[in-house]
Amino acid sequence: MTVTPTPRRRLSPDARKEQLERAAIDLIGRDGLPATTAEAIAEEAGVSKGLLWRYYENLDALLVAAARRAFVALEKAVSVDVDLDAPAATLFTAAIHRAAGLPTTHPAELRTVRQVGAAFATADGDPAERAAEYAALHRRQAELLRRCQERGDIRPDLDVALLAVTYQGMVDTMLDHLDADPTLDPAAYADHVAEVFLGGVRAPLA
Repeated sequence: MTVTPTPRRRLSPDARKEQLERAAIDLIGRDGLPATTAEAIAEEAGVSKGLLWRYYENLDALLVAAARRAFVALEKAVSVDVDLDAPAATLFTAAIHRAAGLPTTHPAELRTVRQVGAAFATADGDPAERAAEYAALHRRQAELLRRCQERGDIRPDLDVALLAVTYQGMVDTMLDHLDADPTLDPAAYADHVAEVFLGGVRAPLA
């Protein structure tokens, strides 16, 4: 009996980009940025090297796109199913605890954002890709903080734009320390960060 091979399914451009960027993220997470060459990405994805250049101008463009995808995945992991109408203490404590779990749940994405963000800036001297992504994240956080402020959960005298940068800086410092010292307790560290942050921004009781 002759078996007819199943035709190879052609991926859509979006699906192919996801495949290639995911391969880059996995490689950076496992082997680091210097080892993440075009040849290695193609092998990881199970495609020819030439296919990469149908979707990206060069390797740098692919790596920046992978970092952007990783950044989105990290933000989604922290914010998914969060009740935006919950009191500020509940909302930010939950978000900080989820962030503290990222070194365990999303180590490759964290490593990708750090290593690619540190290595690349756009050719015309604009801020690095990581800085641009952070600026958008800060705007979303500032809007969330403004909503908490309008509900009376956060002190009205605080600038929410500056507060968003301060909050994310505390979270990033926590992640750096958790990554550097695996003996730290993520839950205890998250409780500490939440207490310090909320202690400084919580509106006084009437």
